[in-house]
Amino acid sequence: MIKVKRKLNSINVLESLSELFLTRGIPKYIRSDNGSEFVAKALRSWLTKLEVETLYIEPGSLWENGYVESFNGKMRDQFLNGEIFYTLKEAQVLIEMWRKHYNQVRPHSSLNGRPPAPLTITMKEKQVA
Repeated sequence: MIKVKRKLNSINVLESLSELFLTRGIPKYIRSDNGSEFVAKALRSWLTKLEVETLYIEPGSLWENGYVESFNGKMRDQFLNGEIFYTLKEAQVLIEMWRKHYNQVRPHSSLNGRPPAPLTITMKEKQVA
């Protein structure tokens, strides 16, 4: 799920990372830009206590975080540029619908036209299992 708020700060990032760490485990490092929410003292201190290293990408070096930058660009071009949100709740619902379509329905060229997390399993994959 994508967190949608009018403004996100380091506390919001801490909450989101806490949820991810509890469900997926603590990573060895986190790669991010050096935006204010990622260089905040509280976040750096918390990550240090968990022995998670921070790898900051250089400003203007989008290729250092290509997957995220590709997703952000597609979300901006294919969705956000064509929408006007009248309420925060409307933005939350529509953005979540777009995310699910992007991950579960939309064909991705790098996956031979398949979505990364499809809702169904093809018959061929069922037979192999």
